[in-house]
Amino acid sequence: MALSSIVPTQYWHKVDAERVQCDLCPRHCHLREGQQGLCFIRACQNGQVVLTSYGRSSGFCVDPIEKKPLNHFYPGTPVLSFGTAGCNLACKFCQNWDMSKSREMDTIAEAATPEQLCQAAIQTGCRHIAFTYNDPVIFMEYAIDVAQQCREQNINTVAVTAGYICEKPRQEFFKHIDAANVDLKAFSETFYKNLCGASLATTLDTLLYLKHDTDIWFEITTLLIPKQNDSNNEIDQLTRWIVNELGQDIPLHFSAFHPDWKMRDIPSTPASTLSRARNIALQNGLHHVYTGNVHDRAGGSTYCSRCGKLLIERDWYQLGQWHLDSAACCQFCQQPLPGHFDVQPGDWGAQRLPLRFSS
Repeated sequence: MALSSIVPTQYWHKVDAERVQCDLCPRHCHLREGQQGLCFIRACQNGQVVLTSYGRSSGFCVDPIEKKPLNHFYPGTPVLSFGTAGCNLACKFCQNWDMSKSREMDTIAEAATPEQLCQAAIQTGCRHIAFTYNDPVIFMEYAIDVAQQCREQNINTVAVTAGYICEKPRQEFFKHIDAANVDLKAFSETFYKNLCGASLATTLDTLLYLKHDTDIWFEITTLLIPKQNDSNNEIDQLTRWIVNELGQDIPLHFSAFHPDWKMRDIPSTPASTLSRARNIALQNGLHHVYTGNVHDRAGGSTYCSRCGKLLIERDWYQLGQWHLDSAACCQFCQQPLPGHFDVQPGDWGAQRLPLRFSS
């Protein structure tokens, strides 16, 4: 497949004789011939919106599933992960800015067809392929083709996304997805507007859609940034909303910010902030709350929501004690653990295996 692969897209319409509007996300970019959207990889060519990065990637790698992060989706198993370039958000704190903020096609110099990706997953023992590193909604045509190929091979697909997508393309995209981790970046429209150039309401709508209109297993991640979204009040509101609207069993991950992109003057998030947030979430009734990007064995492990016993021990990405029975219930009190689990955990651990494909 040529590195310059360009494919037509479905979600757009003509505004007038000179402009088209992309209808993929609420940004609704108006484009003249030759212009790119804010996401960089969707553009106007020959009077229509096209995807310019089909089959291309910033790199392919086999990771632990916990790195997505997904703690309740086949723990310990490997996942073939890839992303492209660009993003439809403008987060000033982006932790993957070298890919998501890239405006160079050389960033996505690797290439693989959907068939090649599925074969690579099989050969490396991966039961999942993850669309990650940058938001997959902007390359949904490529992601959907990969997902359709995966279904034929009994391979799961995982989307790591901010959920910033319009209603119709959201339905089309997620009907091909098996699991997701959604970035809930804060619980403030001001934060979303000033630091992300987006809206909280759209992400909340996506979470409600996943909960009430799909069977997709999903977990939520919130990156806590000092003095931006880490107050007790905001964490209290965020976690109460999850409990009331999504339920107590949705796993929530609080992860630590490090200075990057356009927010290098803000210090890294202390581990104590993550522990404080986790305690608030647990007090508000969430059953499974995790800390990430810090070494915290207790905050990374899974406990029974009924008896409180340790069910899955985690030390970074290494699994230890496992106390689930064959029905994914607590061995001590038989309380079911929500999620998808094998009888025995995987043993991939913290390995990272880069992959290369011949174009």
